[in-house]
Parts: sequence; C-alpha cells; structure tokens
Amino acid sequence: MFGTYTGLQGNLFDQLNRLQRELDESFGLWPQAAELRAPGWGSWPPINIGATPERVDVYLFAPGLDPNELDINIQRNLLTIAGQRRIERAEDQRWYRTERHSGEFRRAVTLPEDADPDRVDASYRDGVLHVSVQRHESSQPRRITVS
Repeated sequence: MFGTYTGLQGNLFDQLNRLQRELDESFGLWPQAAELRAPGWGSWPPINIGATPERVDVYLFAPGLDPNELDINIQRNLLTIAGQRRIERAEDQRWYRTERHSGEFRRAVTLPEDADPDRVDASYRDGVLHVSVQRHESSQPRRITVS
C-alpha cells in the first residue's frame, strides 16, 4: 500500500525520515542519542575526563580548530573551554548533508575541590586539546614516619 512513490527515490517513509532529519538540522536540533552513554544535544566537541591523585586531565576532541582562538578559563573549580571551528563553504554550493560541526562551542567541566587553578597546562596536537590541572600538594597523600 505504501510502497515506492514514483516521484521519489526509495521508500516514502525513508524520504519522510530524511526530510525530518534535514529540518532538525536546519533548526539546530540533533536526533536523540541512540544509547544511554551517547552525548546529548549541544555536547560538541566530545570530551574525556580522567583523574589521578596528582592531576585531572581533560581531552577535547576537535580537529580543525585554531589553538590561538581557544578561550580556556578556570573560575571556582569550573573549567570552561570555548572556541569556534570555521569551515569554508562556497556560497554557490548547495549542501545536501553536513555532519561536521562548525561554529561556536562552549564546554564546562566541574573540577574537584583540590584542583589548583595556578598549575594548569594546555596543549593542542593532532586535533586533540589536552588540559592538565594539577591538584594542590596539600591534598596529596603523604607518608608519615614514626619516630
């Protein structure tokens, strides 16, 4: 009954799904995450956070950025990373699908209470921003000798 419509390629429902995706992308909406651990809308670029007793490491995966245009701040244990990725596109070119994010972004990460905002290193290599925040030495475990 709802087979292939002669004016469209493929199944009519496939075309309606494609139209819905394109409308969502046009208005800045992203489809719902396919799995529980998948990042939700607005969580670009993807981020990994790891911690050791000495430091907290934040990895932001965003190829194509200009590292000189990144804005990295720490205020009251909140690490904020903001920037922009520009993708040049010809004005006369018509795009049918764009999956690479472009434009401004802002990510915020809550750091542990013992993070030291005065000891932060940041590097950008191969499309990965690595921000390393050392922990206060006073919070480090230390061995006490018995006399």
